[in-house]
Amino acid sequence: MTETPIRFGILGCAGIARTLSRAIILSPNSTLYAVGSRSFDKAKKFAAENGFPPSAKIYGNYIDVLDDPDVDAVYVPLPTSMHLEWAVLAAEKQKHVLLEKPVALNVAEFDQIIQACEVNGVQFMDGTHWMHHPRTAKMTEFVSDTHRFGQLKTIHSIFSFAGGDYFLKNDIRVKPGLDGLGALGDVGWYCIRAILWAFDYELPKTVTAFRGPVLNEEGVILECGSYLQWEEGKTATFHCSFLSNLTVDMTALGTVGTLQVHDFAGPYEEKSASFTTVSQIGLTERSLPSHHVVTTDLPQEASMVTEFSRLVKSIKDGGSKPEAKWISLSRKTQLVVDAVKASIENGFESVQVEA
Repeated sequence: MTETPIRFGILGCAGIARTLSRAIILSPNSTLYAVGSRSFDKAKKFAAENGFPPSAKIYGNYIDVLDDPDVDAVYVPLPTSMHLEWAVLAAEKQKHVLLEKPVALNVAEFDQIIQACEVNGVQFMDGTHWMHHPRTAKMTEFVSDTHRFGQLKTIHSIFSFAGGDYFLKNDIRVKPGLDGLGALGDVGWYCIRAILWAFDYELPKTVTAFRGPVLNEEGVILECGSYLQWEEGKTATFHCSFLSNLTVDMTALGTVGTLQVHDFAGPYEEKSASFTTVSQIGLTERSLPSHHVVTTDLPQEASMVTEFSRLVKSIKDGGSKPEAKWISLSRKTQLVVDAVKASIENGFESVQVEA
């Protein structure tokens, strides 16, 4: 007997929602059920262009999606400034929440989202796709191996792309009233999550933004970087930008090994992803670089949807409690985003990170 898939509603027709619509189609335990937009015609057009079944519900607003009793979960790709209102309302309507990153404008807002999800017993997850690729699990194995990698000393991450004139004038990610965190909240989120991943999600003690960030006329960050410091001399740096060539690199250095990956947030190939490792046992004993290829039947965003739907199904049908891990990872990432922003605003002083 085939199990009933988790029925998704989508709030809004943002570009990233196209990717997630396809991911829901590809996920074996999920289905596209409804979409809502501020315009009925826009929602109808979006559904027709993105593989929604003929039976899908089309709504000319967001609230009707949340009021639909057959919607199990919602994907929220709305601008960050709208996350607090609609994620909280979704949770209050007993809808499980898959929320696009950054999760909020600051951790105080996110804590309100957390509270709504916890009170109403719904699953929360953010849309950081690469966390769900099987390559990430393999990389975790390497950096956790004290023989091949040793102890983590530092990690450097970069995510940049050249947005172009139209993007820099019109995209919601450069508008203070929509996505006021700019590059820091968008591509910087991935860099920070990569750093936390390498440190097994231990928060840094201090964060110090690099001097010379680039802001647009409205004060939105277009490019910035930061230095993070832990105890015992452990460090990290990252750079994020809407102004330089596409680069998505991560390098983690351990006491006896190194991991490098050149497409950490989004593999060049949908069903195959690679990373390189080097281990050195002694001063003169050095192994050749090892190139690791990890294959998958599902693109990483579909794997994310599949895992989210599995958790929702276990709550809905099995009486399980929501998996709190995903809230914790999102909150820690948001805390570091907030600290970088505070350091920039306070003249590049070091900011202590407190959970």
